[in-house]
Amino acid sequence: MNTTVKELLSQPDRKFNAKELALLAAYFRSVMFDVLHQRGTGHWGGAASSAELTTCLYFNRLNIKADDPKWEDRDRLILSKGHASVNLYTMLSHRGYFPVEDLPSFRTLGSHLQGHPCMKEVPGVDMSTGALGHGISIGLGMALAAKQSKKNFWTYVITGEGCLNEGQSWEALMSAAKFKPENFVLMIDYNKVQLDGTEDQIMPLGPLAEKLKAFGWNVCPKAYDGNNTEDVLDSFAWMDSEGAWPKAVVYDTIKGKGVSFTEGKNTWHGAVIDDDSFAKGIVELNADIEKKEAAL
Repeated sequence: MNTTVKELLSQPDRKFNAKELALLAAYFRSVMFDVLHQRGTGHWGGAASSAELTTCLYFNRLNIKADDPKWEDRDRLILSKGHASVNLYTMLSHRGYFPVEDLPSFRTLGSHLQGHPCMKEVPGVDMSTGALGHGISIGLGMALAAKQSKKNFWTYVITGEGCLNEGQSWEALMSAAKFKPENFVLMIDYNKVQLDGTEDQIMPLGPLAEKLKAFGWNVCPKAYDGNNTEDVLDSFAWMDSEGAWPKAVVYDTIKGKGVSFTEGKNTWHGAVIDDDSFAKGIVELNADIEKKEAAL
């Protein structure tokens, strides 16, 4: 870890700006790549595509307390695409929920860092996920609970295309439009690539924004680049603006972002990062860290 990243991470409770967040996301992406290489298992593609989204949430947006993971008034985040758990674990550890030194135990027997996040094992995980499609339903329940108990916390759900291929997601979308809970946001990591191929090959979702609107959601009218921290922060400003609930943002992202030979490739959804791939990829990731550090 270089000095600038260390300096930023020494003050995790403050809100970072777009350039600082871009550097952190680049660093976290390299951490994920390293952990997955060490373990020889895990899901690089979708974890890499959502690095900026989670970095901006945990280091700019979420109202949380690492020393009180069950704080009743905390904001909730559900990673519906639970196979990207190495992303969530990387954020939580660097945010102070558990030691960063635990990350190399990912997906090993007896580790609390299981292949899919478990709320009973990992502090900071608001819901166990992995069976794609139930994240929106659970998030809706949390948002309705906030409304019922007159709480002001926000509930965010991050999905990918796989989640939206499930019928339960669309049942939840209809229910949310009916009950209209406030402070309920759907964030779609729209990298358009899945395990077996592209979205168009597996199950076309487009036009996605229009479909969400037709289901009664307030959908951000701008197409945001989910791998650009300035765009992500701009989307947060839109969330805070007046408008009907619930709200959804479709972020254009790149599967396997940060390593040229993995970008946009379905074969890198969950492929093993072997020694040769790691040696080549980490050079690109480190170069991106240096570039973003120089931009500060």
